[in-house]
Amino acid sequence: MKDLEIKAALQIGKPIDEVFEAIADPEKMSNYFISESTGRLEEGKSVTWKFPEFDMKFPVHVKKIVKPQQILLEWEGAPEKTLQVDFKLEALAHNKTLVNITEGKMPINQEGLEWYGRNSGGWANFLACLKAYLEFGINLRKGGFDFMKEPK
Repeated sequence: MKDLEIKAALQIGKPIDEVFEAIADPEKMSNYFISESTGRLEEGKSVTWKFPEFDMKFPVHVKKIVKPQQILLEWEGAPEKTLQVDFKLEALAHNKTLVNITEGKMPINQEGLEWYGRNSGGWANFLACLKAYLEFGINLRKGGFDFMKEPK
């Protein structure tokens, strides 16, 4: 049996350099994904991300940068599990970019299945939010997860 691995992909109607910067630059990323970061994604650097709907902070360790084609990082993708997230960007015709994200791997068990469901949705959301921000200037995440922090 193979381990679980998340794969998500989406085409963005912007040039590869612009898409790369929207992922690497925390000021840009805060317009569609995170609420704050301690710095830019650079090879060998560690930063901390905070999301608007969570009170927690998430350390992110950048393992490799190949500008503008790849950002490889590690983070605690599941409780007490360090996982790799690989962003691969491919320039397409007409100034479009294909963004592929891979995260993993986790065993096929209850913990792995919960991680797979949670983070698959998270990376699909990331890509949709990135596209909406870059192509239309819209922050899809704004207010979308308020239900997670408001008392019921």
